[in-house]
Amino acid sequence: MQRSSERILTTHTGSLPRPPDLIQMMFAKEEGVPVDHAALAARVASAVREVVVRQAAVGLDVINDGEVSKPSYATYVKDRLTGFEGASRPLQYGDLVDFPELARRVFDDPGRSRRKTPACTGPIGVRDPEAVQRDIANLRAALAGVPHAEGFLTAASPGVISLFFHNEYYPTHEAYLFALAEAMRPEYRAIVDAGLVLQVDCPDLAMGRHIQYREADLATFRQQARLHIAALNHALAGLPPDRVRVHLCWGNYEGPHHCDVPLADIIDLVFEIQADGISFEAANPRHAHEWALFEQVRLPPGKVLIPGVIDSKTNYIEHPDLVAQRLVQLARLVGREQVIGGTDCGFGTWVGMARVDPEVAWAKLAALAEGARRATRLLW
Repeated sequence: MQRSSERILTTHTGSLPRPPDLIQMMFAKEEGVPVDHAALAARVASAVREVVVRQAAVGLDVINDGEVSKPSYATYVKDRLTGFEGASRPLQYGDLVDFPELARRVFDDPGRSRRKTPACTGPIGVRDPEAVQRDIANLRAALAGVPHAEGFLTAASPGVISLFFHNEYYPTHEAYLFALAEAMRPEYRAIVDAGLVLQVDCPDLAMGRHIQYREADLATFRQQARLHIAALNHALAGLPPDRVRVHLCWGNYEGPHHCDVPLADIIDLVFEIQADGISFEAANPRHAHEWALFEQVRLPPGKVLIPGVIDSKTNYIEHPDLVAQRLVQLARLVGREQVIGGTDCGFGTWVGMARVDPEVAWAKLAALAEGARRATRLLW
């Protein structure tokens, strides 16, 4: 991963607002409406060029394809892997159980309400090995116009796939996880071999606490999280940790989040992942205080923190001075070269996600870049 001894770098979590015409094309594809696949591929490629140029223009350093080719950061795997059919059981969000009206608002989002989550009903394998190569080619072509930027691509972790796609085939959860790990390993390696940074999305290690394991005690959840990490490390075996980062997420939705597992209860497990970068929520009202954890917890050698200093669920545009404060307070604890400014989560987690206005999202990213510049002046 790109590091700097001269300034605070910036990045984001992965998904960015998609063009309206591409959203409609992807809605049609997801709903089984016949689409012109050549036209869709061409529009994805042009959208990648557009989103890369705009990231560079607002001042981000480590940029990606905006996930514009994917219906979501996790459910895209149904189109790339075999073994998924039908529909999974609806997810139960622990923090929304006592707030049914709010739950309806959350799940009525145009993107979230359309997501397709089949169950695992057969052996998992790679169906479309060229899909990741198309993503790589689109991003590398777009990056040619912004040579100063480093590129990254996101991929789903075995654990988060298991969260959304219920297992109805494998005899145990462990067998399911490791089958997913084997199937995702080629995608992970392809991204790194292409010279890009791999970001593995791991909401299962945080959000999973109040979804998959909401009825379990903390000890049981931690035991299962270790299993998820073992499967992920199996898939990452042989890849250089300095080319890999992981993203923790408690759920990119505007809910109460009072059932979120504290970062303090999982950070030691996260350190065991074979990845140097750790992206986590640190801007929203439920997690903005957790930077202070690093007053007691020592960052292992080689690790880099990517705190979210921009909230991805509100249309408030953070003041650059607030962004700078958030970056400075953490950098003074772990070292200024061990911090990269990021966002809590994505701005287009699902195709058609509409919580934050697209132009506001870009203004928030510009505030992130300006805040990092102000933090740099305070730290150097």
